[in-house]
Amino acid sequence: MEFTVGQIAEVLHGAVEGDATQRIDRLAKIEEGQAGSLSFLANLKYEHHLYTTGATAVIVSRTLELRQPTSAALIRVDDPYTSFTTLLEFYQQATRTGKRGVEEPAYMAASARIGENHYRGAFSYIGENCEIGQDVVIFPHVFIGDRVKIGDGTILYAGAKVYAETVIGSRCTIHAGAVIGSDGFGFAPQPDGSYRTIPQIGNVVLEDNVSVGANATIDCATMGSTIIREGAKVDNLVQIAHNVEIGRHTVVAAQTGISGSTKIGDFCVLAGQTGIAGHLSLANRTTVTAQSGVGKSIKEEGILLQGSPAFMLRDSLRANAIFRHLPEVERRLTQLERNQSATEKP
Repeated sequence: MEFTVGQIAEVLHGAVEGDATQRIDRLAKIEEGQAGSLSFLANLKYEHHLYTTGATAVIVSRTLELRQPTSAALIRVDDPYTSFTTLLEFYQQATRTGKRGVEEPAYMAASARIGENHYRGAFSYIGENCEIGQDVVIFPHVFIGDRVKIGDGTILYAGAKVYAETVIGSRCTIHAGAVIGSDGFGFAPQPDGSYRTIPQIGNVVLEDNVSVGANATIDCATMGSTIIREGAKVDNLVQIAHNVEIGRHTVVAAQTGISGSTKIGDFCVLAGQTGIAGHLSLANRTTVTAQSGVGKSIKEEGILLQGSPAFMLRDSLRANAIFRHLPEVERRLTQLERNQSATEKP
């Protein structure tokens, strides 16, 4: 695929500085740009590459003030990062999901229904009474259980497993090895010390534009639904337990674990390796920093948490600063005690 700088600018609602007739046939990082490539500059710590890059064009902010001339044409936009993301989405759709048709062997139950322009890879399985929309891409070795519903334009990568009764919205992405709808961790302790399995009869609901990373697991509800709201992004190796609710446009980074029946608000950020205890609620726009453990509900919006157990970021930073000086504080305290003892001697 090849486009002119001017055509790309028009798609991004940007303005061109330089030769708009030059042709672009690939995307590249700004430090690796070559003739025919398009790059972007969103972080100013990489600005020095703008003046040396070999890229034909670079997407930059409308407000960027140049410190020296550039050989690359500039496409000025409101938000370079978002604009470049738009191009990456277009490129991905054109190159990765252009597959259509059915590879053999692939199985789909006679009672299942699937829309037009779909792709089913070899060894994929679709169970009874499934309802699958248009433009759905199902890569090889995907398992889709009975009575699953999947919306238009959703992609399921190789080896994803979707248990029965799961509901997946439109334009979702389920990456390789993800498991959606496995049993919640429900066991009733018995008088003899053994555990009795509690049947998990609920399901999982993923709303539109949800992304689930590779080898992530989302458990079905004991009753009702485990719900991942619109636009939420779940990273690789995340565990989401039964009856959890993840709010709209919340992001959950790798190796995070969320215990059962916890409610995460909208626009929250859970950084890598965070742990959230069960039956809690986190208000909208809560941010939990990496390796933090949250053991109580957060009711105020916009709070930043850090530590294990996690507490307010500003308090955590102050406590860490004091902690680093504890050896010196101990030495001074010991010296004060010695001086006090010396003055008390007859």
